[in-house]
Amino acid sequence: MHFDNWTQGGENSLAWSLGGNFNLGYKTTGWAFKNELKAAYGQTKIEDESSKVTDNELYMESVFSFNVGWPVSPYASNTIQTQIAAGYDYTDQGKVEIANFFDPGYITQSVGFTYDKNPNVQTRLGLAFKETVTDRFNHYADDPETQNEIESFRFETGVESVTDAKVELDDNLLYKSKLTLFSAFERIDTWDVRWDNVITAKVNNWLNVNFTYLLIYQEDQIMKTQTKQALQVGITYSIF
Repeated sequence: MHFDNWTQGGENSLAWSLGGNFNLGYKTTGWAFKNELKAAYGQTKIEDESSKVTDNELYMESVFSFNVGWPVSPYASNTIQTQIAAGYDYTDQGKVEIANFFDPGYITQSVGFTYDKNPNVQTRLGLAFKETVTDRFNHYADDPETQNEIESFRFETGVESVTDAKVELDDNLLYKSKLTLFSAFERIDTWDVRWDNVITAKVNNWLNVNFTYLLIYQEDQIMKTQTKQALQVGITYSIF
């Protein structure tokens, strides 16, 4: 946004964001393999202030399932979550780096059963193994009970539930939701929550308008619910 001789007040600003959501799947009568990659990075700059990071995420998921003739199918999955680049906390005194690529990084493997017979709703539940990897920002992985030692790596065993849903609201309007829950056995009353929502309005064959809403609750990051909303214009393209 640029102002020139503007009498109603305001400051020049520039905001940009790049993101992509890529999906690749292969299915036979005996097994299915699906992959999802989500990446986003953006910055904003107001007048003479330095640029600030507004979007910074990398999410990858792979799920392999077998069709054994049951209503549910055995599966194995792997999920990776981290930042693309350095993330900062912006204060009046300046910016303070609080995260970076794989600092922290979250890797989760799970095995269990999935229900994927409905094209609009797929859900899975399984035994999960979650690793938290850090380098400089060890508080994401540190165990507060070991006061004389600071851990840079944490391994947890627990339960994971993932549900994907999509609803066609209108001919050119689609709602997609992904709810991920994880709870370690040693803190089974506390759940990590990631709820990703996208409403896509199709303008034409290649141009979409997306409204996204992301909710995260994860106590090792902050003892509060995190939310993020964005309105984006995107290009869609199918290779296969």
